[in-house]
Amino acid sequence: MINADLRQNRVALRPSLNTAPARGVMQRAFRYLSRYRAQALLPYVFLLIATLAQLAVPRMVRNMIDAVTRGAVADQVLKALDKIPSAFINQALPRILELLNYPTTWDLQQLRDRLSLDVSNAPGALMRAAFSIVIFAAVRGLFAFLQSYWAERNSQAVAFDLRNDLYAKIQRLSFSYHDRQQTGQLMVRATDDVEKLRLFLGQGLLQLVGAIILLSGTLILLFTTNAGLALTTLWILPVALVLFVVFSRISRPMFTRVQQRLSELNTILQENLAGIKVIKAFVREREEQVKFRAAADRLMNQQIAIARLFTFLFPFAFLIANLGQATILYAGGQRIIQGMLTLGEWQEFSLYLIFLFLPIAQFGFIINQFSQASASAVRIFEILDAQSDVIEKPDAITLPPIQGHVKFENVSFRYFGSGEPVLKNVSFEVQPGQTVALLGATGSGKTTIINLIPRFYDPTEERVLIDGYDIRDVTLQSLRSQIGIVLQETTLFSGTIRENIAFGKPEATMDEIIAAAKAAAAHDFIMSFPQGYDTPVGERGATLSGGQKQRIALARALLLNPGILILDEATSNVDVATEAQIQAALQHLMKGRTSFVIAQRISTVMNADLILVLDKGQIVAQGRHEELLEESEIYAEIYSSQLQGDESQFVPDAVILPGD
Repeated sequence: MINADLRQNRVALRPSLNTAPARGVMQRAFRYLSRYRAQALLPYVFLLIATLAQLAVPRMVRNMIDAVTRGAVADQVLKALDKIPSAFINQALPRILELLNYPTTWDLQQLRDRLSLDVSNAPGALMRAAFSIVIFAAVRGLFAFLQSYWAERNSQAVAFDLRNDLYAKIQRLSFSYHDRQQTGQLMVRATDDVEKLRLFLGQGLLQLVGAIILLSGTLILLFTTNAGLALTTLWILPVALVLFVVFSRISRPMFTRVQQRLSELNTILQENLAGIKVIKAFVREREEQVKFRAAADRLMNQQIAIARLFTFLFPFAFLIANLGQATILYAGGQRIIQGMLTLGEWQEFSLYLIFLFLPIAQFGFIINQFSQASASAVRIFEILDAQSDVIEKPDAITLPPIQGHVKFENVSFRYFGSGEPVLKNVSFEVQPGQTVALLGATGSGKTTIINLIPRFYDPTEERVLIDGYDIRDVTLQSLRSQIGIVLQETTLFSGTIRENIAFGKPEATMDEIIAAAKAAAAHDFIMSFPQGYDTPVGERGATLSGGQKQRIALARALLLNPGILILDEATSNVDVATEAQIQAALQHLMKGRTSFVIAQRISTVMNADLILVLDKGQIVAQGRHEELLEESEIYAEIYSSQLQGDESQFVPDAVILPGD
């Protein structure tokens, strides 16, 4: 079962993991850590000191045991010498000296003096060894704390940088990128993926370096203590190394799949929370619960597969460690019996052997963290490396104050560079101060045209000019800051009404905000709230009606005093009386500025200076209202149908495309 799961995951994820970004992605993550230079090195310096203090303890334990053993043996031998006849002692003296590892040239008195010295020195040696152990333990504790603190601080700094870079990149990416991405996917990468990478850089990497230092230091001490005994345990190192390399290669694609499943789950959750009213209105709670449960089930199954893998790994790793311990117990015991090893040396060797097994066992946890971190790093840098379709030229100039002369020159456009064009050879020219109305069926290209003006997308062919400047030659900030936009889908942000109106101009005075609100027919309903302009709007403006949100959005655009004003169904969510108020205000505000209006009601665009009638991505007629009634059959049909109150009867079928 385990092998089948692993094979399935390897096959499923092999294409995405063999890419170049996957191979060098952790090196790029380390460069984020290297930004902090000396600060980033501090935990490793503290780690080295703490590890050296840890390695010194077994030697102190050896000294303690040997001192106690020598004192106890010396005391027993002295007592035995007092009971054995001198003639027999003198005859057996060479053998006694040999067994005690004393020079065989000594006489009985020298032996007694040395034994007495060992007995008297034992308590002092015991105290010194015990005190040394306490000192080294305190040193290790202090520097382990410093190591953990600075490692956590550095990893949090890296997470801070990564999240800010991700957010900045997501903000810079063009609309076409966001059209292809799911919000839940981006949220998981900016939160959970960053956290997994942070944990490895703050803990896993430090554990890895610590394990290497501990392993290297332990091997050196093992061979300097007893090279012959050390050789009997070396077989476990290549076995453990092969084991962890194999498991690392297997686990990494599995962790990638976990992050994908988690993103799917978050996407469903985000969409359901955003559309909770629609779900309840259509009584789809049960079906959406089934969808969420299925996504949660896929995530759980993938996590269980990983748990099954590591449930097999860790017992196997401890089995190898226990076999190594059994080897050292047997070999060390033989040498003690043969007099080739003291009890203190054997205990020292056993403790060092634990230090040898400890980093080997740690490699399992390190591989776990590394696999998660590398899978997450690939997903993070996929965003940071994403190319925007709308790129500002290095030599882009600042667009001077807009006069409002807009010109489309034979513009064609298709989404994502493929498929049928949404716009085909669209050409028109708008003079400064004119009002342009766009009419047409859903999917005819109206919204695409207004998206090209602020350069949310770039034309696939030819160009868009503003005041004679190709908009691709000017900076995005200077272009968009002079264009006011009110979209059909109104977006408000958590905060007050005042903050939302001043969103594009935070430095605006209260008088300017009130003037914009009055122009948008929003001032009266704002003042009806107890808190007035300081009324919180709730998440996405949940506390306001659709018409109220749209009027605040209109006030937000008018506050900028833009040279070009774009209104995409700006009055679609208001009643007839409010629409009349807004239209009256707009008639005044549109004077002197170029305005583009998308509206379903012909009554709102009859006074436009230029009406563009679109059908299937092409301009089929353009002119003023009176001209189009006589010259355009489509316009005349729309006009007649609305007079009869049946607008939908004459709206032709169309393919709904992104952005329209």
